[in-house]
Amino acid sequence: MTRADLDKDPRDVRRMFDAVAKRYDITNDVLSLGQDRRWRKDVIDAVAPKPGERVLDLAAGTGTSSQPFADRGAVVVPCDFSLGMLQVGKRAKPALPFTAGDGTKLPFADATFDAVTISFGLRNIVDPVAGLAEMRRVTKPGGRIVVCEFSHPTNAAFRTVYIEYLMRALPPVARAISSSPDAYVYLAESIRAWPDQQGLARQIHQAGWHSCEIRNLSGGIVALHRAWA
Repeated sequence: MTRADLDKDPRDVRRMFDAVAKRYDITNDVLSLGQDRRWRKDVIDAVAPKPGERVLDLAAGTGTSSQPFADRGAVVVPCDFSLGMLQVGKRAKPALPFTAGDGTKLPFADATFDAVTISFGLRNIVDPVAGLAEMRRVTKPGGRIVVCEFSHPTNAAFRTVYIEYLMRALPPVARAISSSPDAYVYLAESIRAWPDQQGLARQIHQAGWHSCEIRNLSGGIVALHRAWA
């Protein structure tokens, strides 16, 4: 399954994530060499939730990224378009209010949340700018967004090695540990096609956010973008 195939029918993306749900967290941990745990902590620190604040965690999957917000006293709403992910998450974390929702048509009123965050999910929204604008709609004036997404390594030589890993090493590893290895072929292709740090910042501004800040993680393999409503 290729990125082009999935772009033709977004329902294929939903089915793909339903298929990987059971082993999604462990697969990501192995493929990222454990770095995903550090990246999640960096997201929490960037959002800096205060007790009682309402936080929307979009593309929350099984809720692994959501629980730390609750642990800090925030009222977090994990939202995802994959029912398979939500079902796995609800069994493991029954206290969290898992909510099904499309990133371009969120089931929330205007100005509902103090902060919204999305980690490794913006690439899976058919129209990322429309998704970012929808996140802006549900955020209170003065609220913030934190986007954690794969990006472009800042060192050219390392970037070449990284792309080789994505396209050659990642799919075989995924076949060994994932319940749906085709999903990780899509993952590699979507990362390679994704805009660089400045390109994503322009999309965030285009969607109505302002004062976008960029922080590279792991040499630019991942980047955090933080902006304000």
